[in-house]
Amino acid sequence: MKDIRTLSLDQLKDYFVSLGEKPFRAKQVYDWLWSKNLHSIDEMTNLSKQLRDKIAEEYIINPVSVDLLQKSRDGTIKNGVKLHDGLLVESVLIPTETRTTACVSSQVGCSLNCEFCATARLKRMRNLEVAEIVDQVALIDSQSKMYFDRPLSNIVFMGMGEPMMNYKNVVEAIRKITQPEGLGMSARRITVSTSGIPKMIKMLADEGLKVKLALSLHSAIETKRNEIMPFSDKFPLTEIMEALQYWYSKTGSVITFEYCVWKGINDTDEDIKALIKYCRQVPSKVNLIQYNPIGDGKYDQCNKQAEENYIRQLENAGIVCVVRKSRGGDIDAACGQLANKSAD
Repeated sequence: MKDIRTLSLDQLKDYFVSLGEKPFRAKQVYDWLWSKNLHSIDEMTNLSKQLRDKIAEEYIINPVSVDLLQKSRDGTIKNGVKLHDGLLVESVLIPTETRTTACVSSQVGCSLNCEFCATARLKRMRNLEVAEIVDQVALIDSQSKMYFDRPLSNIVFMGMGEPMMNYKNVVEAIRKITQPEGLGMSARRITVSTSGIPKMIKMLADEGLKVKLALSLHSAIETKRNEIMPFSDKFPLTEIMEALQYWYSKTGSVITFEYCVWKGINDTDEDIKALIKYCRQVPSKVNLIQYNPIGDGKYDQCNKQAEENYIRQLENAGIVCVVRKSRGGDIDAACGQLANKSAD
């Protein structure tokens, strides 16, 4: 049977009219599904038992479930999320003193081949459905309230998969997450992270969603970036920059460049100068991400001196630079480590 959450509000109205019901029933069901995140048709108590039974004859609800929950020493929580077909993705709750952030997945596995990322070594099985993305957010919101006594404050599409390669479902999920008749969360507290697909960046700019954009950059030297992220040879940095400039012209939202510094790979003054030159082409800031090893030995976190050199030169150039500390590394929940590993 079909998941009722695949129906739009208008489709729900048509369905209820076909049953001889009033159109307002659609709004009641929509509220249960997207605002209350209900996973049982039988619990829709403002519908008659007869109507609930009729719906259940034709539709089901396929919620996600937590297959494995792991807690880090630093408070980070990683969820192994099981989908209705038995496939697994991972999502992470990252707490700080002032906020709780959900890191959600958009694909089972990943379509790309970034060498430093554990998720990239997984075969891409399929895109996540809209409801599966929204369920991750609702799940982490409930965990935030349960474990930290406050609602979820931020969402980042930085989990498994490339959001721009599941564009339609990611955009619709964001609408469901932010609309008043959905979860009602602030779009300005949502960040979509991409490895850089110019056409899709421009499309997202035209959506009017008011979300933030982050680009996984890691090198502003073309040949070096192509070695780190081999797929990127299809998308030159000049084309990506054009898309980022379009993004800023349409949204007025500053771009975040996500950037890992690796020992012997991109830790030289030449790398820093290239990054500064790239940053100056569009209003932006840099998040220096502390790398989380994935066991291959090729990519190692740079030494403290190299990191400080990046910070000093970026700041001297007037570019905002933030060091994003690694969280959840002891449970493989940190950036680049999501790979459906089981706990030991």
